Amino acid sequence: MKITDIETFLVPPRWLFLKVSTDEGVIGWGEPVVEGRAETVQAAVRELADLVRGQDPLRIEEHWQVLRRSGFYRGGPVLSSALAGYDQALWDIAGKVRGVPVHELLGGPVRDRVRVYSWVGGDRPQGIREAVQGQVDRGFTAVKMNACGPIDAIATPADVDGVLARAHEARDVLGPERGLAIDFHGRVSPAMAKRLLPRLEEVQPLFVEEPILPELPADVLKSVVDSSPVPIATGERLYSRWEFKPVLDAGIAVAQPDPSHAGGISELRRIASLAEIYGASIAPHCPLGPISLAASVQVAFATPNFLIQEQSLNLHYNAGSELTGYLLDTAPFAFVDGQMARPTGAGLGIEIDEDAVRRAAEIGHAWRSPLWRHEDGSLAEW
Repeated sequence: MKITDIETFLVPPRWLFLKVSTDEGVIGWGEPVVEGRAETVQAAVRELADLVRGQDPLRIEEHWQVLRRSGFYRGGPVLSSALAGYDQALWDIAGKVRGVPVHELLGGPVRDRVRVYSWVGGDRPQGIREAVQGQVDRGFTAVKMNACGPIDAIATPADVDGVLARAHEARDVLGPERGLAIDFHGRVSPAMAKRLLPRLEEVQPLFVEEPILPELPADVLKSVVDSSPVPIATGERLYSRWEFKPVLDAGIAVAQPDPSHAGGISELRRIASLAEIYGASIAPHCPLGPISLAASVQVAFATPNFLIQEQSLNLHYNAGSELTGYLLDTAPFAFVDGQMARPTGAGLGIEIDEDAVRRAAEIGHAWRSPLWRHEDGSLAEW
């Protein structure tokens, strides 16, 4: 079997799909994308195509090594995401050739269901209670919310009280039986993180995500981790096991690699194994499309230290193009009581509606991250 063709599809709302075809008619799908930089990743995918075209798709690890290491300059979000899309597609092909879901090739399932969470906002004070109640009514047992909107490096007491009030409002709706994750989104300075975390202990978060910017030194992160017993999660902007080791050394409780950013299924698996050494869990970052989610849950079903899965059903970014809109069969993403059943289909376990993908690609998208500013006009973290 040989790889014969590589195609990319820029599809709404903000996704990039990759189709890898073979001379035996087996097709693999991947989702290589950086939100807001889809065209840049698309160019990287095309640059890498000559390295895999004409090759045996089943030599997954060989391709991973070549795609990552054959260039003198390597890593980073763009190249790692391009690699991730290829890796997902090759695992999809491997599962289809052998007639089994990918998790069977990763050692078999260690669980029968995967717990998922949904997102409810939090940037602004309005509507938190109603949003959380809506997700509870849909059966979700965990939600994630942003801690705040733009916030100064040293915030006012009113801003701090606002963060705490919104968290308490969410906890009141969820009760003690459900999980509440709080995402700082790198918006908070180390000083403010140390001020906020001890006070958030009252709502007993499932975890607090990305309390500080990922580019800050690991010893700064360690000082934040040490400031409170609240479990700290990070990793959506880290792209390899090499980048995860310092944050695991710093004491994070939850690693959050993204299946479309951190080198695909192969590297997600290795990051999870590394985290296991530290007693840390993984909760893969995945506010993206159906291929990325399908790849992520294949890892989740085969990973002992998996905690919970992010997913983008009904996410506000998806207006007009829902998570299931590019699938022939939406059953794999039927969430019951906040959980996803083990997929049994071969490969990634989903069937892509290629006609719908091609129609959507004629529209394309040019999604960009929002540009936020503080009241004084200076740039704020989004």
